[in-house]
Amino acid sequence: MAQQVNWAANKPAREDVLLELEADTASYFGMLQNSEDFSHRAVASAIRAQKGERAASYEARAAVRNALSGRIREARLHLHGASARGAAKGVDLQYGTALALAFACDSAQAQALIDELAKRRPDDSIVQFNYLPTIRAQLALDRNDPSEAIEALQAAVSYEFGSPGNTGFWSCLYPAYVRGEAYLAIHKGSAAAAEFQKIIDHRGIVLNQPIGVLAHLQLGRAYAMSGDALKAKEAYQDFLMLWKDADPDIPILKQAKSEYAKLQ
Repeated sequence: MAQQVNWAANKPAREDVLLELEADTASYFGMLQNSEDFSHRAVASAIRAQKGERAASYEARAAVRNALSGRIREARLHLHGASARGAAKGVDLQYGTALALAFACDSAQAQALIDELAKRRPDDSIVQFNYLPTIRAQLALDRNDPSEAIEALQAAVSYEFGSPGNTGFWSCLYPAYVRGEAYLAIHKGSAAAAEFQKIIDHRGIVLNQPIGVLAHLQLGRAYAMSGDALKAKEAYQDFLMLWKDADPDIPILKQAKSEYAKLQ
């Protein structure tokens, strides 16, 4: 990876892509401070290459990473950075921004973005069967309505394993992740475990997306809820091993260690 990043150095419209991939990978292993550094460098590189929307998408990706880890303040700073690059015009950027807003519990702005997106792209399969159901479901969770979230995600079931291609933003299996969280919220541990296992079983789709590693933690929570302490411990151990070099002050890591200690 370092070799490829060195190759891309100072190459316009190449360097930023590799730096953002490094940001994703650092985040995957819980090294969020390193991830932040790579992300800032990716944004700066994209701006130098006059790729403003790409720079905004990197800010949105960083916002999602931070929000999922419980770093809401940092997520909102990145969302402000994305907004400063101009209005979200591209479909994938609009989705990414709405996803970050929903994970950060900024429901009003997220709702406004997806309402506009629904009007703009009524015949877009990715929008209608992946992006919109995922955001609507997360917004339902923000309202403490997990049943509505599960219902909203029915539209995504036949499509969530598909990849829209090189869009510059994630979409693969986010419906499954949010569905798993919804099942946890209604205390259906076995159903939740099945959703998070989908993500773990399809690493070639998920790659270095943040849900790829967080699925291990969520699987542990699902097994603990189901009363399977042995499998719960194994899932927590898998997560903690992946995050053995993680920044110690990440909120979700602190929660995971506390939960794991109670299983002992």
